[in-house]
Amino acid sequence: MRRAYLDYNATTPVDPAVLPAMLPYFCEDFGNPSSIHSFGQKTRAAIEHARESVAALIGARPAEVIFTSGGTESDNTAIFGVVAASAGPAKHVITTTIEHHAVLHACQALEQQGVAVTYTPVNREGLVDPGDIRGAIRPETVLITVMHANNELGTVEPLEEIGRIAAEADVYFHTDAVQSAGKVPIAVDRLGADLLSISGHKLYAPKGVGALYIRKGTRLKPLLFGGQHQRGHRPGTENVAGNVGLGKASELARASLTSDALRISALRDRLEEGILERVPQSRVNGSRTARTPNTTNILIPFVEGEALVIALDLRGVACSTGAACSSGAIEPSHVLTAIGLAPEEARASLRFSLGRHTTADDVDLALSVIPGAVEHLRELSPVYKKQAVAL
Repeated sequence: MRRAYLDYNATTPVDPAVLPAMLPYFCEDFGNPSSIHSFGQKTRAAIEHARESVAALIGARPAEVIFTSGGTESDNTAIFGVVAASAGPAKHVITTTIEHHAVLHACQALEQQGVAVTYTPVNREGLVDPGDIRGAIRPETVLITVMHANNELGTVEPLEEIGRIAAEADVYFHTDAVQSAGKVPIAVDRLGADLLSISGHKLYAPKGVGALYIRKGTRLKPLLFGGQHQRGHRPGTENVAGNVGLGKASELARASLTSDALRISALRDRLEEGILERVPQSRVNGSRTARTPNTTNILIPFVEGEALVIALDLRGVACSTGAACSSGAIEPSHVLTAIGLAPEEARASLRFSLGRHTTADDVDLALSVIPGAVEHLRELSPVYKKQAVAL
């Protein structure tokens, strides 16, 4: 069966150029990067080259980048680290209602420790109002954390304005850039970010590796304790092969950012328009302008999203109902309800996310099977039948 993978926001395949760059560091060049002999210094040089590549992708200095195990660790290190390093008995954090759970659950854990958290709302397009961020700042506010691009909608937030607001208030600003790195241009100084999180497996590097940008001078208490690796921010012997993979993937992303965005957004728009034309009453969730080039989230009324995902998978098309780490959740997407969708609408929405290897044939396959799968599920829906009779 021909298959089309349209779930790149969940994970990406390792790029064919990334794996060869990693392979020598499993067996041939195996030295511990902290060793002073030639074996160790060879792997140390490879890590530092990778650090330079990640830094170049986001417009940072190499010394401001540390490697982690992925986006979740990067987010947690930034949030818990800033709060723990902040002085004063009362502490306050500002975030939004549509953050990834790596941020939301971290903030909820802080609340259990007595830290106050403000969850600012978003509009129907999934955009936060910078004025709401400004209005939420208190004397005890120590951190503002707002994601760059939403993983379910693709909505790109107005970070430059939020960054200016944070700087004016002398408050640290963190952004989860897991879904934007490698898809849209990033310059940490332009965004005003003090901390920025990246995940390798979202940009064609392997799973289990990520990075955290920490602006020089940022006060941050480490989550882990051990050696003095990575300037004491993240102790433990480095994942050499993984770091090299992330570095190579960052180089590739930087080189092809513009061309990938143009090609992928054209395919995304073709898929989106095709679904809207072929599936009655379907509509796009979130912004159709302020978003990453690869993502569309579409409401298809009178179907159960997970049932449609399974039906499409049986027909050769892989997509999702939202975040992969929330699959199987009973509750509707917190992102979709935050933009005003009713629970039944949130459950009837699908996310299609395209990537570097998506082709026109993949889009054609999806458009050929989606209408039939929707029609079949709607025939099983008593609500849809009742509406059809009324019309």
